Amino acid sequence: MFRWQSDVDDPHTFVDLSVSTSNPVLLMRSSAYYPKYGVGAFAVYPLLSKKAEQLSDEYGIMGLRYGSTNLSLGATVSPFTTKDEFPKSAWLVSKMGRLTVGVQYEPLCVVLDENKDTAKYSDLRNWSCAAGYGVGSRSPLSPSFNFGLELARSSQFIASFYQHVVVQRRVKNPFEEDEVVGITNYIDLGFELQTRVDDSKASDNLPDSSLQMAASWQANKNFLLKGKVGALSSTFTLAFKSWWKPSFAFNISATTNHSTRETAYGFGLRVDNIREASYQRADPNFVMLTPNKEHLADGIVWKMGKRPMFQSDLDAENFSELPKELRPPQKIL
Repeated sequence: MFRWQSDVDDPHTFVDLSVSTSNPVLLMRSSAYYPKYGVGAFAVYPLLSKKAEQLSDEYGIMGLRYGSTNLSLGATVSPFTTKDEFPKSAWLVSKMGRLTVGVQYEPLCVVLDENKDTAKYSDLRNWSCAAGYGVGSRSPLSPSFNFGLELARSSQFIASFYQHVVVQRRVKNPFEEDEVVGITNYIDLGFELQTRVDDSKASDNLPDSSLQMAASWQANKNFLLKGKVGALSSTFTLAFKSWWKPSFAFNISATTNHSTRETAYGFGLRVDNIREASYQRADPNFVMLTPNKEHLADGIVWKMGKRPMFQSDLDAENFSELPKELRPPQKIL
């Protein structure tokens, strides 16, 4: 992949080219976002594809969206296709306090009707709706949980739960510097339940109901363990990341297919020299101290940052002392 980005801290305005051995062989993506007005535009164009295969999006996709703290709406079109798809997809999402609700239109079902322009909008199989409830900050330094319900195309009901747990431990790491007061463990737990609510049978012989569970544990700033267990497959991943300059990350994974009893293995390697390495750990730079531990920060000279993060800062969502990589995402729904 080759990517141009207007600013290293602005991932919403970019142009990239990706090359792959699968279809499409050469793909271009572009996006522009104007935070002052909350308006963004994006496009995806397959520049080179294997003619032997038919791509549903081979003519490219263009989209326009509006995003604010409490509202997101947008639509995509395929301007060069001969199919009757306008729009190709559309969505509307609104947030009210901790509750988020949304609806999406995506015409995938063929309508055999003379007045098909009206029929495709009234066909419930082309619509999906969802509602979610979340507590906590979107920053990885703060605990949070989210619960969601979705009705997909009037045929599948999906319930999901995700929880992010932050655990501080006063553990002395002999490999760390003297001012590091402890370590922070990050634990993520989640599950997803899918069940069919219509009478039709799945074409791919999938079960009517399925349950998937996943968990991850970041033991420290270097090691991360992740695992997922489902009815069709199970996956286990171990990742290691260094914080030198340049920093690098290495991961290995294994996936077992329960139907064939076969196991596939993979690995990944990433080197990053774009920005100064920084991470969330329980040291005086980025530590999340509870009120009864604030005395640990007295008399220590910081090498980076002005002061540690206190629990009161997290409750007030004051993340100005953190590097941009560790702050919550921009307030775009």
